[in-house]
Amino acid sequence: MTALRARASAAPGPGYKWVALSNTTLGVLIATMDASIVIISLPAIFRGIGLDPLAPGNIGYLLWMILGYLLVSAVLVVVLGRLGDMFGRVRIYNLGFLVFACASVALSLDPFRAAAGALWLILWRMVQAFGGSMLTANSAAILTDAFPARQRGMALGVNQITALAGQFLGLLAGGLLAAVDWRAVFWLSVPISVTGTIWSYVSLRETAASRRGRIDWLGNATFASGAGILLAAITYGIQPYGGQATGWTNPWVLAGLLGGVFLLLVFCLVENRVAEPMFRLALFRVRAFAAGNLAALLAAIARGGLQFMLIIWLQGIWLPLHGYDFADTPLWAGIFMLPLTLGFLLAGPVSGHLSDRFGARLFSTTGLLLVAASFVGLLTLPVDFAYGPFAALLFLSGFGQGMFSAPNTSSIMGSVPSQHRGVASGMRSTFQNSGTALSIGVFFSLMISGLATSLPSALGDGLRAHGVPAAAAQHAASLPPVSTLFATFLGNNPVEHLLGSGGILAHLPAAQRQALTGHTFFPHLVSGPFHHGLTIVFGVAAGMALVSALASALRGRHRLPEEPAAHRDARPGRTPTGPPVEDRGSR
Repeated sequence: MTALRARASAAPGPGYKWVALSNTTLGVLIATMDASIVIISLPAIFRGIGLDPLAPGNIGYLLWMILGYLLVSAVLVVVLGRLGDMFGRVRIYNLGFLVFACASVALSLDPFRAAAGALWLILWRMVQAFGGSMLTANSAAILTDAFPARQRGMALGVNQITALAGQFLGLLAGGLLAAVDWRAVFWLSVPISVTGTIWSYVSLRETAASRRGRIDWLGNATFASGAGILLAAITYGIQPYGGQATGWTNPWVLAGLLGGVFLLLVFCLVENRVAEPMFRLALFRVRAFAAGNLAALLAAIARGGLQFMLIIWLQGIWLPLHGYDFADTPLWAGIFMLPLTLGFLLAGPVSGHLSDRFGARLFSTTGLLLVAASFVGLLTLPVDFAYGPFAALLFLSGFGQGMFSAPNTSSIMGSVPSQHRGVASGMRSTFQNSGTALSIGVFFSLMISGLATSLPSALGDGLRAHGVPAAAAQHAASLPPVSTLFATFLGNNPVEHLLGSGGILAHLPAAQRQALTGHTFFPHLVSGPFHHGLTIVFGVAAGMALVSALASALRGRHRLPEEPAAHRDARPGRTPTGPPVEDRGSR
C-alpha cells in the first residue's frame, strides 16, 4: 500500500500528459455518445420492451429516456467538480468510469417489460449519467493540470471536440446497433467503460494538490433541487395539456418553473455567504470566465435545436420523399448528418492549437459567426432540398462549432487558479449540459406552436381527400402535434400512427390505403407547416448564435500565459492562492 501511495504521488514523466489526454478523451467520448445513442435507437428499445411510447400516457417515458440523462448531467457536474477539488480529480474521475461501467451492464440486462422495463432503463440511465458526470466534470481539469499553457488549447481542443462529436457519433452508432438488437445499444458501453476503468486506475496520477474542506450541503441541496425542478418542468411543458398543444399553462409546470427559479435564487444567496461554496460565484468576476460560459450556454441551446430539428426534418420529410422507409430513417438520418461531425473533427484540434498562440477570442467569435451563417443558410433551403448545399451548410456549422468550442474551453479553464479548476470545469459543463436540455424545451415548443397553427387543417383536408371519413379525419387532425412530431422522430409512419394500421385504414380501398401510408403523402402534407415552424426555430437559433458571438468577443484581449511547471498558479492575472482577479488584458 505504501508503494502504491508513493507511486501515485510521484511526479509524472514528460509523456504523462499524452496518457491523460488519451484517457480523458475516451471518457468524454463514451459519456457523450451515450447521451445521444438512445435517441436514434428508441424505436428498437421500446419495441424490445413491448411498450408503445406514443400511446396516451406513455409520452412521459419517451421524454425521460431522452432527458433523464441530460438532467442528471446538468445538475451534478458542479458538485462532482467541487468534490474533485477536495478529494482528488483523478479519484473522482476513476470512480466515474466504474459507475458508468456498472450502469451499462445493468441497462443491457433489463429483466422487465412494458412500463416496468421503461422505468428500469430510465433509472439506470440516470445512474449512468451520474458516472458520466464524474468523467466530464473532471476531465478538463485533469488536462489543464497535465499540460503546459502553450499546449493547453490543443489538448482541450482534442478533448472537447471529441465530446461534441460523440453526440453525433452516438446517433450513427445507435442506428447501426439498434438494427442488430436493442440491447446492443448498451452493450457497446460495457467493454469501453471496463477498459477505461482499468486503464484510468493504472495510468492516471494526481498532479494537483487536493484541498480538503467542508461540503456545502445547503448549496448542493438548493442547486440540485432548483435545477432539477426547473428542467423537469420544461420536460412536461412540451407535452400537451388539456386542449392545448403544449403544457406551459399547466399549473404544475408553472409552479415548477417558478419554484425552480426561486430555489436557484436562494442558491445564489447561500453561495455568497458560506465560507466554502460549491459554486464559486467570484469566478464570474473574471471576464474570460463569465463571457466564455455565457457563450457556451447560448451555443449549446442553438446546437441542441439544430440536432433535433435536423433529425425530424430528415426522418419525417426528406428521407421518405427520397424513397426511404420510415422504419429505416433513424439510421440514415445519422449517416446524412455526418458532415456536421466531420466539421467538428477538422476544426477543433486546429483551432485549439492556434488559440494557444493567437488567443481564444478570434477563433471562438469567428466560429460562432459561421454557426449563425449556417442557420441563415438552412432557412433559405426548401424542405425538399438538394443534398449538396445541405451537406455544405452542415459542414459549415460543425466547422464553426469546432472553431468555437476548443478555444472557449481553453480560455475558461486557463482563467482560474489551479485549486478551483475542478469546480470551474463542473460549472462549464453545467452551462453546456443545461443548454442542451433547455434547447429541447425551447425548440420543441417553438416547432409545436408553429405546427399547431397550420397542421390540423392541412392534415384534415388531406385525409378527407383520400377517402377517410370526416369524423375520423377531424379526430386525427385534432390530436396534439407533439404526437405526430414524435412519431416521425421514432421512425414510425405518422399516418399509421394517427389512423391505426387496422381499423380505418383497413376499410379504405387499397389504392387509397397505399397512397396514405406511402413515402410521399405525409411529407408533402406537412412540408408547409413544418417549414413555417422551421423558420421560427432556425431564426431564433441564429439570433442566439449571434448573441453568443457577442459574448465571446467581450471576453477580452489575449495574453500569452507561459507558466513554469512547478508554479502554475504564479501567472499574471491571479494570485497563487487567493481568489481570481481580472487580468489586465481583459479590460
